[in-house]
Amino acid sequence: MLSKDRILQTVKDLPENFSIEELFERIILLQKIEVGLEQSKTDQVLTTSQARERLKRWLLK
Repeated sequence: MLSKDRILQTVKDLPENFSIEELFERIILLQKIEVGLEQSKTDQVLTTSQARERLKRWLLK
């Protein structure tokens, strides 16, 4: 989960003029990174060969 401080820092890092879409994209990216890091900590990851196998199935559909 993202912290309020992390969101505020993201807003501060944006240029003076920005669109709401840009802000939402950055927040969504941060959330996805946080989820991935948490999954990595709890060993919810795939090996390279498992990932390749899943990608094959997805790309062949």
